[in-house]
Amino acid sequence: MVMSVTMAEINGMSRETFVERFGAVFEHSPWVAEQAWARRPFASAGELHARMMSIVLNAPEEKVLALIRAHPDLATRMGIGSLTAYSAKEQQGAGLDRLTPEEFGTFSSLNAAYMERFGFPFIFAVRGRGKDDILAAMRERVGHSAEEERKEALEQIGRIAAFRLADLIAE
Repeated sequence: MVMSVTMAEINGMSRETFVERFGAVFEHSPWVAEQAWARRPFASAGELHARMMSIVLNAPEEKVLALIRAHPDLATRMGIGSLTAYSAKEQQGAGLDRLTPEEFGTFSSLNAAYMERFGFPFIFAVRGRGKDDILAAMRERVGHSAEEERKEALEQIGRIAAFRLADLIAE
């Protein structure tokens, strides 16, 4: 388990240590932490999060799309190779590692339909949510427009990052 660090410790970190500690907050996208390091000092975890989100929202479209596409499908068989430790823990916490064969089939079908429609995986901040909540959101969001879903995906990524930062920072 990674120990929480204080804002003073974060602000004093070398670039290498900062990226090592926070590079996985945004799924397979350490470039966010790399750019955030130069924007120190941070007064709070909220400020660090806001600056990281600003980096994401102001990045070139191809980088933003790569970040969105870096997220795993929800409820895939948890052959942990493609899942980061964060994603595996989050999905397990939502019960997505304990689906019945029928539930797994439903998730797989909805994931495929979503990917076909939008070109990126369904993203949902699953912490504190259960499989029924996630399924309801999938069913609703697959009918959204591409613009709505890109915006929603980035909002969900922001929520996921906030949860992960809260786990890493002692305030």
